[in-house]
Amino acid sequence: MPTVRMGSRLHFGFQNLSLARERLYGGIGVGIAEPRMALHVERADTITSDDPVAAPYLEAACEHLDVPGAELSVRERPTHHAGFGTGTRLALGALLGVARAYDRSVDLRAAAPALDRAGRSGVGVATLEAGGVVLDGGHPTERFTTEPPARGAWTTPPVIARHAVPEDWRFLLVTPIDAAGPSGDAEDGQIRAAVERADPGIADEIATLVTQRLLPAIAAGDRIPFGRAITRLGRLNGAWYADEQGGVYRPPAGDIVDTLRDAGPIDGVGQSSWGPTIYGLIDRAVSDRAREIGQAALRDAGVEGQVRVVAPDRQGVTVG
Repeated sequence: MPTVRMGSRLHFGFQNLSLARERLYGGIGVGIAEPRMALHVERADTITSDDPVAAPYLEAACEHLDVPGAELSVRERPTHHAGFGTGTRLALGALLGVARAYDRSVDLRAAAPALDRAGRSGVGVATLEAGGVVLDGGHPTERFTTEPPARGAWTTPPVIARHAVPEDWRFLLVTPIDAAGPSGDAEDGQIRAAVERADPGIADEIATLVTQRLLPAIAAGDRIPFGRAITRLGRLNGAWYADEQGGVYRPPAGDIVDTLRDAGPIDGVGQSSWGPTIYGLIDRAVSDRAREIGQAALRDAGVEGQVRVVAPDRQGVTVG
């Protein structure tokens, strides 16, 4: 009766959305220890789940493994479509749980495309594997055609860089309620629209940002320059998405980002995926002050929400 336990991920942005370059997407993000997800899976003759959001993922896992059924109990999980990569974690977590229940082995990286995951970013799969800050190699641009590719007609993007996050770094998470980000066909349509008109000059600036600032900073464990790099990365990605999400950040994220960015203890700030979660990079010693700033940012924006300070994920998913 295995239990699959994992944290979440933050998605800082993509390296390229322009069709003028050879590789498309190329996700950049980090694994975080919370919000947690815990899935308890048992063998069964039918497919049953106590969480309706998780049920389709369990069905897909059983179909992929060609087993008669399983019973899934969701002990913990983050809000869906909040910028934490919950869909990928439900899909692959269910797969791991069903495989263990049936004493089967499974390769997450190989299986992800068949479960409709990693079609753009590989950060979700990579952070499940081992946590850390991750850059993936994206997909060949020629794969982008008028019609989206059929499920499974791609491979999970390769990890081109992974670095552990220093133990004293923390992430402030500010999540407005009732502001779920787009998903499914709506998300696909918005991404495709952004790709079709993406400025290749932004990708060129991101390439320099990644090689000259972001990667050296995380390799050296330098929090302040790394924070500045991910802040700039988020703004550049927002320029690609501005027409689709109503600005560089999707409202109400812009007002919250402004408050966090102007706060002294917060070294970097951005929007994870389509939001609504906004993150800030901080030192562990200022966690209490950062929470206060996060609460003030929600009040100033006139919205309710949840504020958390979380540690980085340094190990990835566990099954036991």
